[in-house]
Amino acid sequence: MATSRTLSLCLAGALLSAPVAHAENIDVLMSQVFPRDQIAYIGYQSVERQDIPASSAVDRKYLIVDFRFPASEPATEQLQASVHKVCMTLLKDQELIRRLSESGYDMVSVAFDRRSQFDCL
Repeated sequence: MATSRTLSLCLAGALLSAPVAHAENIDVLMSQVFPRDQIAYIGYQSVERQDIPASSAVDRKYLIVDFRFPASEPATEQLQASVHKVCMTLLKDQELIRRLSESGYDMVSVAFDRRSQFDCL
């Protein structure tokens, strides 16, 4: 559990250390995960829950990377494979992970619609 929490913190810190560089890096990285005609990268959003004390062990700051399937809702297997591909792309970028962690992020989630999110860690 501690390893997963550490990795979550690493993911989170990488993204916001340098806002301009961060935006360019995450946007460039995520826009290259899938061919544009298959799955479109929409952008990312930073979420910080103010109702959770900073000293709490509960995740309070996280990043959502947002994609959309151009056609109908995908099969469960395709959705799972897509989440895995996005998360692995993020995890392989060690500099991004480091900056997310340093910026206080606790988690990164992937969304393919407005109803649900899938946590990378």
